[in-house]
Amino acid sequence: MKKREGSPCRILTPEDPDYQLQAAGVIRDGGVVAIPTETCFGLAVDPFNLEALDRLFSVKRRPRQKPVLVLIEGQNCLSRLVRHLPLQFEPLMQNHWPGPLTLIFPALPHLPLLLTGGSDTVGIRISSNPVATEICRLAGGIITATSANISDKKPAHSIQDILVSIGNDIDLVVASKIVSTGGCSTIVAEKDGDFVLMRGGQIRFADLVQ
Repeated sequence: MKKREGSPCRILTPEDPDYQLQAAGVIRDGGVVAIPTETCFGLAVDPFNLEALDRLFSVKRRPRQKPVLVLIEGQNCLSRLVRHLPLQFEPLMQNHWPGPLTLIFPALPHLPLLLTGGSDTVGIRISSNPVATEICRLAGGIITATSANISDKKPAHSIQDILVSIGNDIDLVVASKIVSTGGCSTIVAEKDGDFVLMRGGQIRFADLVQ
């Protein structure tokens, strides 16, 4: 369950019984949970819960026109988010999913505006962090994955980073040693059959387009 307003943020570790199931339950209940990924800690909410999305933007002090990236448990979840699958993305997904590669897909029209930033696209990846992927599966297969920090500040790579910056405003932190410090995910879009680098990250763009 979500924490009471004013109460301290809870921390779960792999030693806690059913810690991944507990985290997923908070997300399903509309809460905000910091989870480890293969890049940095991310803030997970139910992307179809408008109140949870609104709270996510408030926690991060994020401009409302900026879209939010999501994690999916597997490619079977794409049909719940995207209008169609660009053929150019298929080898990228085959070679780099799970992993730190976010692809920008044409979004289904009914997706929340806060999720897409009012655009007609949505950014998606499958995490190679097993904790993140299992929490995602238990929470319904799709969760947000925006970095666990104040917008435009340094991403969080430790529990201490989270507690100092946003710990009072979120419900739960899932502790894990499986967190990289090697940068964010690489973000790639497709335009007129060509790849477009939207943000550099752990995977070199040159390695994607060769």
